[in-house]
Amino acid sequence: MKLIASRIALTAALAVTASPLLAENEAGPQDGQSVEGGAAEEAPEDDLHNRRVDYQGNIVVSAAGLEQLDILAGTSVFEAEQIQRNLNGQIGEVLAKLPGVSATSFAPGSSRPVLRGFQGERVRVLVDGIGTADVSNTSVDHATSIDPLTAERIEVLRGPAVLLYGSQAIGGAVNVIDKRIPTRMPDEGVHFDALIAGDTASDLRTGGASIDVPIGENFVLHVDGSWRETDDLEISGSQVAPELRAELLEEAAEEEAEGEFEEAEEFREAANQEGFIPNSASETYTINGGFGVILGDSTFGASVGYYDTNYGVPTRPGSGHHHGEEGEEGEEEGEEEGEELVTIALEQVRADFKADIALGDGFFSRLKLRAGYSDYTHTEFEGAEVGTTFDSESIETRLELTQSETGPSRGGIGIQYRHRDFFAEGAEAYVPPNITDQFAVFGLQEFGKGPFQLELAARYEATSVDATTLGIERDFDTFSGAAGFIYEADEAFRAGINLSRAERAPSAEELFSDGPHIATQAFEIGDVNLSTESAWGVEAFARGTVGGVTFSAAVFNQWFDDYIYLTETGLEEDDLPVFVYLQQDANYFGVEGEVSFPVFDTGNFGLIADFNGSYINAELGDGTNVPRIPPLSFLAGLEAQTSAFDVRGEVQWFAEQDQVAAFETPTSDFALVNFLVAWRPLANNENVFVQLSADNVFDVTGRRHASFTKDFVPLAGRNIRASVRLSF
Repeated sequence: MKLIASRIALTAALAVTASPLLAENEAGPQDGQSVEGGAAEEAPEDDLHNRRVDYQGNIVVSAAGLEQLDILAGTSVFEAEQIQRNLNGQIGEVLAKLPGVSATSFAPGSSRPVLRGFQGERVRVLVDGIGTADVSNTSVDHATSIDPLTAERIEVLRGPAVLLYGSQAIGGAVNVIDKRIPTRMPDEGVHFDALIAGDTASDLRTGGASIDVPIGENFVLHVDGSWRETDDLEISGSQVAPELRAELLEEAAEEEAEGEFEEAEEFREAANQEGFIPNSASETYTINGGFGVILGDSTFGASVGYYDTNYGVPTRPGSGHHHGEEGEEGEEEGEEEGEELVTIALEQVRADFKADIALGDGFFSRLKLRAGYSDYTHTEFEGAEVGTTFDSESIETRLELTQSETGPSRGGIGIQYRHRDFFAEGAEAYVPPNITDQFAVFGLQEFGKGPFQLELAARYEATSVDATTLGIERDFDTFSGAAGFIYEADEAFRAGINLSRAERAPSAEELFSDGPHIATQAFEIGDVNLSTESAWGVEAFARGTVGGVTFSAAVFNQWFDDYIYLTETGLEEDDLPVFVYLQQDANYFGVEGEVSFPVFDTGNFGLIADFNGSYINAELGDGTNVPRIPPLSFLAGLEAQTSAFDVRGEVQWFAEQDQVAAFETPTSDFALVNFLVAWRPLANNENVFVQLSADNVFDVTGRRHASFTKDFVPLAGRNIRASVRLSF
């Protein structure tokens, strides 16, 4: 029986239970509830789900997660049930209900997380602790090479995560845990997991499955795969925002006045497009295989995976652009073309290695190694013709040594290396070939086992960015550090303040971009003279459980020197709006929090209420607004729980965003009302799970302000979704 008391009690367990890099997080009761490591007894090693027993003797399920210092004040965990509730093909949309989290929502096939208003090069998306090795951080039209369908757990880390994951995590990190490399022996002869789902808004058809087979006492084989297909996304009302619709109708009137009646009709059709987003369909499939060797307290393993997706890129209605063509005498001439359907085909082959070695009773207790290699290709098509091809070959390795817990402090040291060889070819290869090498050394220490604790961290990075065809190489040395002062009471309340200093080297795209980019419909210009971006930060937080109420809250501020940002200029080049990378000081202030409490609880039936919200204000040094900052938002939910059923209703509200940058349009407020029914049909197996949900019940039009395409890519309209998850 699923007891309400156990779910509330779980979120109260805030003790650090393993090594200092490590307060391991347990999943909370609500969608995305932020919780900390539980005071628990270890489960048997052969439990595939890594079951743990909390201090009330209740069984909970938690996959092994990324280890980190408590210095990461804001941590949210999505287990399998929460992933199923928020199932989407792109990781940004899966997490968008969490406080402080939004999504780029560039297209249904491409949406990356936005953490505390940061996106792109300031948010790292990881697979079990190292990068995805795709190019989703370089441009919003590039999808992440992760299918959330195959994820076992997702961790969202906010705060000074830069020290653990690199300078590209200055705004936070998203870590996806999967089972490609098994780290524990299943107790079944064959362990099987599967998930199938469908919806009405995109005509979704999707399914995924994984199999783990033990061979002998120490060896496990793993295979998984997934497939996902959607049609054009159905929306509520008009595709285009009112400001854009007015522009299109004005263009139609001008064309008609000049006698161009066909062109005028095309503008009017674009202005009046409603009901669905043209060219927003997608198809994705993955296949992965791996093995694990479990030798006592040590594990080793490797995996190979393939990711393939094809998705449409919605074009700004009424747009067109020039392509340079060589004339007879070799001079470029502009030939204007009408709108072509733009699609992206993305392929990635990835190999990974993982080792976790017990070192005995010496000064260091464990050695952990992660390594990954990726061969990535991304092709942008204009109609049936190849426009531009992006190739990226990457290697990333990470080595950590964890101290034994016998001395007055706990901690560890590590090194990390990342190499990327990037090449673009085609008429719109707006970034020249380049090679990025990054080497880092980091150290983490935690002092004190009483109510007061001090946590320190530092990281040095050496980054080289070499544009081979331009003959330009830039080298950067960056230093980051953080200190956390923590008070912990009775393992049920934790509060503190974090101070941080972070530095980030500019990326190759920020330095060297210079040309038209068809998918984003922009002419992007970098600056080879950009300097290191740095930020001072302070964050106060409190979290815990008091009288049955579980809560988490944080207030933060970051003061940037030489902040790098992409902004529109109001100019045009090749009939495309010109966006340039600029640099000046900036200030980010934010508040985020969540609370959950039992309204009614009989043991067999419970009613739980939960709320979360976030607010961000970001200004540049000249007093103008930072572009694409999410607005004030709140979510309120009420969930009834029994041993067999959960019934949930929630409202998510987004305020109007009128604090906009130059050439940026305001975004109207909207509210989404969602309902969900979850059923566990087998009393002896809660891992068989059936869900039926209705999202955006009142079919409202919503647009994410963080999106470059918000004026013509709204969120889905009313959507009925059904899914079934099996695990046995």
